[in-house]
Amino acid sequence: MAYRAPVAEFTFLLDKVVGFDAVTATERHAEATPDMVAAVLGEAGRLCDEVLAPLNRAGDLQGAVLENGVLRSTPGFAEGYRAIAEGGWVAVAGPVEHGGMGLPLTVASAVNEMMSGACLALHLNPLLTQGQIEALEHHASEEIKALYLPKLISGEWSGTMNLTEPQAGSDVGALSSKAVPNGDGTYAITGQKIFISWGDCDFTGNVCHLVLARLPDAAPGTKGISLFLVPKYIPDESGAPGVANDLRVVSLEHKMGLHGSPTCVMSFEGARGWMIGEEGGGMRAMFTMMNNARLGVGCEGVGAAEGAYQHALGYAMERKQGRTPEGTIVGHADVRRMLAGVKADVLAARSIALSCAVALDMAAATGEADWAARAAFLTPIAKAFGTDVGCASAEAGVQVWGGMGFIEESGAAQYYRDVRVTAIYEGTNGIQAMDLVGRKLMDGGEAAARLLDEIEAQSEAAKAQMPDLAEAVWQAAETLRETTDALVARPMAERFGVAVPYLRAFARVLGGHFHLRAAMADPSGAHARLARFYITRLLPEHVGLLAEVAAADAELMAITAEDLAA
Repeated sequence: MAYRAPVAEFTFLLDKVVGFDAVTATERHAEATPDMVAAVLGEAGRLCDEVLAPLNRAGDLQGAVLENGVLRSTPGFAEGYRAIAEGGWVAVAGPVEHGGMGLPLTVASAVNEMMSGACLALHLNPLLTQGQIEALEHHASEEIKALYLPKLISGEWSGTMNLTEPQAGSDVGALSSKAVPNGDGTYAITGQKIFISWGDCDFTGNVCHLVLARLPDAAPGTKGISLFLVPKYIPDESGAPGVANDLRVVSLEHKMGLHGSPTCVMSFEGARGWMIGEEGGGMRAMFTMMNNARLGVGCEGVGAAEGAYQHALGYAMERKQGRTPEGTIVGHADVRRMLAGVKADVLAARSIALSCAVALDMAAATGEADWAARAAFLTPIAKAFGTDVGCASAEAGVQVWGGMGFIEESGAAQYYRDVRVTAIYEGTNGIQAMDLVGRKLMDGGEAAARLLDEIEAQSEAAKAQMPDLAEAVWQAAETLRETTDALVARPMAERFGVAVPYLRAFARVLGGHFHLRAAMADPSGAHARLARFYITRLLPEHVGLLAEVAAADAELMAITAEDLAA
């Protein structure tokens, strides 16, 4: 079964479930009418179906290679990227003054998810560029913006993010790359970076690296880190790529998946760079890129889940094994359970991601602190739950395929191998959970409480039409509220051991909320039946998760390193 972009489902969720009408009611996005959005999603869907999806398997079978220091991408990727760039899809939400479409981030997130479902390895390239556009738009000088933004937005040039070093992974403050002033406003950047997705590219005219490095005598830790723009080719007076900069790809990593996306070890050897933002403000500027990237990665996870689901469903609809009313394995109860579970989780994760994007759009359009707080709270949930759903859905896809799922020729395993890293990069899902119970609850739980108020109000409104489902969601939200209040009262250090189950429980309850909204909008249709499955079978998971959250850290931390090694 070939991938088909779920355009109709996005239209339904935007119209009925995630509150996108609030975005289009703002002056900033008044032109994003339903007709315009439908046309954009339709065109993006066609690109995914006809151009990108056919490249997915090719990227796995013949990944990028490094030959004598020159990167060679998967055959067909250059043409696929050209279609993305020429269609304006690199910067759906990019600034209009520099050539972007200027559409809401919510629409861009839908497009990104569809592209991820079609060909995740290739889509990583424009996704990283989008993050760089965001960082430069907010922190770069006007001169840098004028030179780089039009080229990045048009897709002529691509962008990367360089944080990780061999000794500095999640602990970014341990990085040692150096930036020495050249005396002319530029800096000489020296150091090695690892895990750099699309660190080189043979189908864009320039590759622009955002690099974290330390100035001489900079403060230790993250406070001493600055951000620099370091292009592969230094632009000449006309803005065209000029002489090669002093940087190179040392090697490509041999990975479990995403073979079509080159993951580079980068060496900067006195390369010329330009500071972005303020001295010592590197993390602040980089987080502008990373926060959008975290939502984008969450969408990647959901896109991969959709691709794996369609791949498994197609097989289940055709594979004959045993007697069923349908004549194929889709009629077996356990296969139906797996497919329904994936489909229900995809709707939940997709709705969470789109709701996060709506909050980001509203924060930008109104400047209201409550919207910004909502977006900040939802970001780690969207990233972690979206990628967890991607991994679990791809694994279920292999199981639906049975023995053939373990055979590479079926293509089922690729979805799992490709999506697995999304739960690790842009901040591991454990770090996302720690962020949620730490930084995001520093407001005393106010942002969480506003979300729970909304869930309970929606449940009350739904009780007349769907009393049993509405009551179940209301009760889940109230239990989550009680646990949140108790968690806020605990010392910060005692929250981290229960952070992952708390995030998962919050996602489960949000999923119930969005399924209930979908059911109310489609009371006699497939969404109502799927909502009943989710609320009856998947939502109850929150009970066990919140019981774990309520437990003290003592039994966890009592297990010593020696116990683990015994």
